Amino acid sequence: MLNALSVDVEDWFQVGAFERTIRREDWARLTHRVERNTDAVLELFDEAGVKATFFTLGWVAERYPALMRRIVAAGHEVASHGYDHARVFTFDGAQFRADLRRSRAILEDASGQAVTGYRAPSFSIDRRVPWAHEVLAEEGYAYSSSVAPIRHDHYGWPDSPRFAWKPVHGSPLVELPVTTAKLAGRTLAAGGGGFFRLLPYGFSRWAIRQVNRRDQRPAIIYFHPWEIDPEQPRVAGAPLRSRFRHYTNLSAMAGKLRRLTRDFSWGRVDALAVREAARAA
Repeated sequence: MLNALSVDVEDWFQVGAFERTIRREDWARLTHRVERNTDAVLELFDEAGVKATFFTLGWVAERYPALMRRIVAAGHEVASHGYDHARVFTFDGAQFRADLRRSRAILEDASGQAVTGYRAPSFSIDRRVPWAHEVLAEEGYAYSSSVAPIRHDHYGWPDSPRFAWKPVHGSPLVELPVTTAKLAGRTLAAGGGGFFRLLPYGFSRWAIRQVNRRDQRPAIIYFHPWEIDPEQPRVAGAPLRSRFRHYTNLSAMAGKLRRLTRDFSWGRVDALAVREAARAA
């Protein structure tokens, strides 16, 4: 079973956990570590022989266009993560369309690669924005990986399908939710990120095996470049829960990723989208 590995390319200060602590207008003056961290991810993938998808903020791509070209040169996919990590439910339809167009133009110009995939910041496509998939379809995106079919204090659409589905009638657009597992009737988050970093590696291995073997579906896993950077600055003013989630196990993340690349087969999200679209309802 070929699974999909993805990287949400944003810097340590752009995460949802700090959005009320660090102002966007202060981003430019902060220490930027996204280029060095993404290069470290590229090196890890090269060692493992893995190809992946890099969902990248337009804000990052316009400042580091050479990084986008290195991602493409290494055989990976560049996809959109919006411009500056604003959640989709903070937009109206016209604002969302403008954000999609702005970020896509920057990404394509920087990378030289067509952008056909999108992931909403903080998985913020949910029942509050029933128009979002229609806008993505109208803008010509082939796939979205923007839904987390779980309950979470920051995001989630728990009654959405767990596997690939077509959200717009008559459109080939396919939604590829991040991976979840089932235990005692409950749906558990198992798509990567903080769940992968904080929980024992054995949980993620069990969850991916369940999806691959029992459900006969590929897993879709994500993480961020800052998650392999234990030397990043600390944000003292952030809530305790946010700091715990953000900083725990940073030094262990690279090793866990290496185990993940050895234990399963991985590819790009665009390739998985083509296969899953054929079986999506």
